[in-house]
Amino acid sequence: MPKSKVRKKDSPTPVTDRRTPVKAKAAGPSHPIYVAVMLGMMIIGLLWLVVNYIAGDKISFMAELGGWNFAVGFAFMIIGLLMTMRWR
Repeated sequence: MPKSKVRKKDSPTPVTDRRTPVKAKAAGPSHPIYVAVMLGMMIIGLLWLVVNYIAGDKISFMAELGGWNFAVGFAFMIIGLLMTMRWR
């Protein structure tokens, strides 16, 4: 059987990137106060909901809020969770 001819490989040409590279800023760790506020918001939201279940009808301003107590408690927790995305 005859031998097949060996093909020459194309010489690799470097692909030129048309975009200019952008250097990312080196960001250090988050300030300890940021972490404290982030955790505080989540804990305040949790405590708000727990207090609402235990003594919500005995506290006047919580009784006036009614079902909005859930929105307030979850809002605090969501703010804390959103802050975790910026935490370094």
